[in-house]
Amino acid sequence: MTQLPPAIFLMGPTASGKTGLAVELAQRLPIELISVDSALVYRGMDIGSAKPDAATLARAPHFLVDVIDPTESYSAAQFRNDALQLMGEITARGSIPVLVGGTMLYFNALQHGMNNLPEANAEVRAAIDARAARDGWPALHAELASIDPATAARLMPNDAQRIERALEIWQLTGKPMSVLLEQDERSALPYRLLKIALLPSERSVLHQRIADRFDEMLHMGLLEELTRLRQRYPTLTPDLPSMRCVGYRQAWQYQAGEIDRTELREKGIAATRQLAKRQMTWLRGMDDVEVLDCLAPELLEEVTQRVAACNYFNSTG
Repeated sequence: MTQLPPAIFLMGPTASGKTGLAVELAQRLPIELISVDSALVYRGMDIGSAKPDAATLARAPHFLVDVIDPTESYSAAQFRNDALQLMGEITARGSIPVLVGGTMLYFNALQHGMNNLPEANAEVRAAIDARAARDGWPALHAELASIDPATAARLMPNDAQRIERALEIWQLTGKPMSVLLEQDERSALPYRLLKIALLPSERSVLHQRIADRFDEMLHMGLLEELTRLRQRYPTLTPDLPSMRCVGYRQAWQYQAGEIDRTELREKGIAATRQLAKRQMTWLRGMDDVEVLDCLAPELLEEVTQRVAACNYFNSTG
């Protein structure tokens, strides 16, 4: 293991301060940052994704930001391929790759490799969507619990995208997704990892941060940003992965007249809190993670010390 090059995962729920911490670390240590965020990959989606502004990116560049249009898709497999190439280039430059973000599926794919699950089937998905429209996603979640309790246990009853995928896999293969994942042989990440998880000691403080940030997004022009995106990309629809992102989904509903301004705020904040809850659940289930309080005033010093204790920089010369 000591012969493997080092890499650092800096993970945490939304609004935990990951970006700010990573930017400060980049001023202190010979590291380069790779974004692990399924929303930051989209061009033009700046306000609703809490994308670092131009000044921040100039101070501490992030790879894998603004790589595709919001009409396109970006899979975990694409992320893994791109991240591995970037990590190799960063290591060759004598720096340490730091992967920072909150898309846990991407972190998991990067560390453990990809699986051989079947590709999406439009016909099967259309049938599942029709049933969801009729019965509701909680009913399909209950069905999934009887088929694949392990997968259902880690999904919220309204997590439409993942419930749909798990049911699709069951219909295509006749096997639960959790069983296929266990059977799958994966390629391990060829790096010596330090995995840091930023979790709040007081969840209420994180919830307030989430509310404040969503209010700031609205003030900065989230709705106007969505209008510009819809004008720039006429083929944009609410079913695309980009528009399923928290914030944009609720903004689209508001513009469609499905909810009012008060509901936009309430639903946006609630959905963000649910996202943070899923992220924290995933992080608590990960192995070999250094858990730090994201609310601690000395967080930057503590992370710097944890990294130094691994002798990562001595090992690279």
